[in-house]
Amino acid sequence: MSDLDIHVIDFQSASAPAAFTESLKNTGFAVIKNHPINIELVNAVYDEWKIFFNSDNKHDYKFNLETQDGYFPFGEENAKGYTHKDLKEFFQIYPWGQYPNSLSKKTMELYSNLCDISGTLLSWVEDNCPEEVKNSFSEPLSKMIDNSPQNMLRIIHYPPLRATDSPEAVRAADHEDINLLTILCAATSPGLQAGDLDGSWIDVPTDPGMIAVNTGDMLQMATDGYFPSTTHRVINPPNDKRETSRLSMPLFLHPHDHVQLSKTHTAGSYLKERLEEIGLI
Repeated sequence: MSDLDIHVIDFQSASAPAAFTESLKNTGFAVIKNHPINIELVNAVYDEWKIFFNSDNKHDYKFNLETQDGYFPFGEENAKGYTHKDLKEFFQIYPWGQYPNSLSKKTMELYSNLCDISGTLLSWVEDNCPEEVKNSFSEPLSKMIDNSPQNMLRIIHYPPLRATDSPEAVRAADHEDINLLTILCAATSPGLQAGDLDGSWIDVPTDPGMIAVNTGDMLQMATDGYFPSTTHRVINPPNDKRETSRLSMPLFLHPHDHVQLSKTHTAGSYLKERLEEIGLI
């Protein structure tokens, strides 16, 4: 039995800010329901990207190594410390970056809506953490990401498993996120798990309409470990679901590059260090 207790929190509840912050403190994860993100918009965005990933058009948007926007083909990324590449392909979206001309603007509408709710969630964290932690921030958390050009929406496609895939490869190996918070609309199928301190794993609740939120390394660094950056993964489907693909859409909240996270790192310097470790630069 895992000690990990990921709270499902009603966004509209008066107790939501404190409960959300407590869940992040205890587990590094929280799940939100009854929030303002429109599920019909989420589903419409998934439908468009499913068509995109199944087309040859995706190769016209190969990622820019310097700016990190665009399409990353299958087998580009590995988790820190792993040699096997994750079984996924993805597209990284920034407001200023590459964007498929075959898609509507619904993805950018979702990006904007997720950024809006993210500012609220970060203000909850700041309002409910101890004064000594709050006073250590170089600037308010919500200001760190306000109109940040580094806030990034990643559309991830995990294709059906193939006989040629290494038996040691997984859809997303154990890892921690780089950023402050990750805001994740429920994926199109299960698979996301969070790690506990005792080494066990628990499925993260992601019923349709829910949003999963987890802390990243930058929040852990900015709070000197008060908020843990929890290890998580996406496991391969069971054999009877091997031919099922999976789509997910995490929004990674990245501060402006100049933001001081610790005595040794700005957001920009830390991001560069981590991108090198996972093989993206």
